[in-house]
Amino acid sequence: MAAFVVEAWAFIDAIIRPKSAFAAAATMADNAAGRLTKPIWLIILGVAFVIGLYSAAYGGAVGFLSVLAFVAAAVYLAGVRPKVREYSKRGNRSSAGPYGPW
Repeated sequence: MAAFVVEAWAFIDAIIRPKSAFAAAATMADNAAGRLTKPIWLIILGVAFVIGLYSAAYGGAVGFLSVLAFVAAAVYLAGVRPKVREYSKRGNRSSAGPYGPW
């Protein structure tokens, strides 16, 4: 059940992040996992979500696929999400100071 929560969190987080953040993260990436685009990550994490849902609903692990699904979600959350999140925070800034607009 915990693995499903991690997979759902990764999938939902990838959905809400802007596509431009993934493109910027891809240019900053040092590893191959960070170079994937948003549609590719959505496919990977969507499949992981479905496998996790199946495992949680039927009370057992699907085996090797469950492990791969969890690893995919963990790679996204540990490696890609911080870069995408950092870009999202930077990209949303306007001409505001620390206490409001200038």
